[in-house]
Amino acid sequence: MGISRERWADLALHPVRIRILRAVAGARLTTQALIELLPDVPQATMYRQLAILVKAGLLEVVEERKIRGAVERVYGLPAQGATLDPASLATATVEDHARYFTAFVSSLLSEFSRYLARGRIDFVADGVGYQQLVLHLTDVEFSEFAAGFNALVGPLLANKPGNGRTPRLLATVLLPTDPPTSERPATADDSEPTKGDG
Repeated sequence: MGISRERWADLALHPVRIRILRAVAGARLTTQALIELLPDVPQATMYRQLAILVKAGLLEVVEERKIRGAVERVYGLPAQGATLDPASLATATVEDHARYFTAFVSSLLSEFSRYLARGRIDFVADGVGYQQLVLHLTDVEFSEFAAGFNALVGPLLANKPGNGRTPRLLATVLLPTDPPTSERPATADDSEPTKGDG
């Protein structure tokens, strides 16, 4: 991607723009389709944010259609996607990652709040769930897990909207946790407090 990490963060890590990029991922959508998918986003805001994303190269106009004298644009993600490339991620600072993750979590909270605000919710029927699991894996087991997960999810990313499909948000977070105390090397903080001579 031809923009700096700082510029990418300013552009992409915005509540409405995050939702637009997520909606367009794996699809090609017109402005009208995006307005229907994100009905709480005012139309003027949608047009403004689309223009910003296209100018920055995070979205592309993949087709233009003439409809009753007006031009309807169809948007898609560029070939390289709208995420930072591995080299940019590898050189991101701790502060950069803190901002990225904060935006990620804020986006999840926003999506969940919109779900709860629906007139009728049914966690079982809607397939809603959230949980935390700890997996004890060697590096080899972790690689096998990642490959299996990608093999399972990868083909589904090619599914187009429609045909009775419901858009479902799948968010993943993987990070190492602190090992149990018995497996950590002893530190000064773990030792028994010394008693005074008193």
